[in-house]
Amino acid sequence: MKIYYKLSDFQHNGNSIVTTGTFDGVHLGHQLIIKKLKEKARELNGETVLLTFWPHPRLIISPHDNNLKLLTTIDEKLEILGSLGIDHVVVLPFTREFSELSSDKYIDEILVKGLGTKAMVIGYDHRFGKNREGGIDYLKKHSDRYKIEVTEISRQEIENITISSTKIRKAVLEGNIKIANELLGRPYSFSGHIIKGRQLGRTIGFPTANVALQKNYKLIPKNGVYITKVHLRNKTFGGIMNIGNRPTVDGIGTSMEVHIFEFSDDIYGENLKVEVLEFVRNEQKFDNIKELIAQIEIDCEQALKYLNEKN
Repeated sequence: MKIYYKLSDFQHNGNSIVTTGTFDGVHLGHQLIIKKLKEKARELNGETVLLTFWPHPRLIISPHDNNLKLLTTIDEKLEILGSLGIDHVVVLPFTREFSELSSDKYIDEILVKGLGTKAMVIGYDHRFGKNREGGIDYLKKHSDRYKIEVTEISRQEIENITISSTKIRKAVLEGNIKIANELLGRPYSFSGHIIKGRQLGRTIGFPTANVALQKNYKLIPKNGVYITKVHLRNKTFGGIMNIGNRPTVDGIGTSMEVHIFEFSDDIYGENLKVEVLEFVRNEQKFDNIKELIAQIEIDCEQALKYLNEKN
C-alpha cells in the first residue's frame, strides 16, 4: 500500500476506484466497504484508492470540543488499512479552507483531476463540498459530465456501520472489551511510550510499565483491570493492565500500568503497543498493601489461564 499526504504526489492513470471517509476504527463495517471497493476494482481492472482526511474534521470545525475521542490514531488507521490489501491511501489535510470547497470544485479538483476517479463506492448518505451541498444523487445526475460510475452502499449497511462505531465507543468506555473487539474484528489497542512512575509495583513483586499515550484524543477504556497482549521489541508478551488512579496507594491522577509476564528489563523511554483482550474487574480500594498483592496474584492467575486457553 502506498500512502500520499499531498494530492500532487499521487500520479494516477484515470483508473482509480475510490472510496472516502474518516474510517475511524476501521471496524468490520468499514471492512465491508473496502471489500466492495476491491470487488469493483477487479471488475473494472482498476486500482483501489481510499481517500481520508487528517486532522479529523471535527478537530478543525470544533477545535475546543475536548469530547472527541477516536478509536484509532492516524498511524494506527494506516497500519490497519495496510493489512487489508488497498493499493493507495491519500491522506488530505482537512482545513477550514478545504471545508469551503464547493461540490463542483471538490469533484473537479479532488476526484477527477487529483485522483483520476473512474468509479466510487460510497454510502447513500455521503455528502461533500461546502455546507455538505453535494451528494451521491448529484454525482449520479452528472455522471456523464464527470464520467464517474457510482456504486451505492445501502441505507441499511450504512446504518449498521454507524451503529457499530457508536457501539464500539460505548463498549470501550464501559469496559465491554469483548463487544468492542467483536465489532472491530481485532483487539482494541493503543500505543505509547514508557515513563517512570513511583516504582511501587517493583517493590511488591509486580513491576509495571507506565504507559503515556502518544495522542491525547485516543479513546481509553474505563478504569479497571484488563488482560492484555504487549508488543515490545518485536516480541509479544502476555500481561495484565490497570487503568485508574491507584486508590489503595495514592488515588492521585489516572495512569495506565502494564505488568508484563516473564519480562523484567529496564524499558523506560521505549515504545510499546497494548492489545486489550478482556475486562477482569473494576478498580477498587483495598484496606492495605497485603490485600492488594493478594488480589493482583488472583488477577495474574486469571490472565495467565485466559492467555493459555486462547493460545
